[in-house]
Amino acid sequence: MSTYLAYDYPLLSVFWSMLWFFLWIMWFVLLFRIVVDIFRDDDMSGWGKAGWLAFVILLPFLGVFVYVIARGKNMGRREVAQAKAQQQEFDSYIRKTAAGGSSSVDELARLSEIRARGHITDQEFARAKDMVLSGHGATLSPGVGAGSQH
Repeated sequence: MSTYLAYDYPLLSVFWSMLWFFLWIMWFVLLFRIVVDIFRDDDMSGWGKAGWLAFVILLPFLGVFVYVIARGKNMGRREVAQAKAQQQEFDSYIRKTAAGGSSSVDELARLSEIRARGHITDQEFARAKDMVLSGHGATLSPGVGAGSQH
């Protein structure tokens, strides 16, 4: 009767292979994050960036280890600052786009109110509605038209 060690069991071999593969992938993710962080840092000079990049590429394990110890604390701060800047740019773009003009629904509602007050005729309303729906966006202002009543 032969005895089997735990390592000889195929499931454990698969586990160890998956563990090493996972650690290898994690190391590559860390390496790429460090390279991105080197280029993201505006406080570092060009020579400093070149030195760190050469250190991380030529001696990858030691370079990554030293970089994380020396500059790892600020990596998260730089990433958060960049995310906040991107969010602010996106928010300002949304505000600028939303304030850029009224939508066709708003213009149609305004035209309907003007018609209900009797300031434009049904024909003028139909013509203005066609212009709004076609994308021209030209509407009549209150008090304009043949049927205007002041």
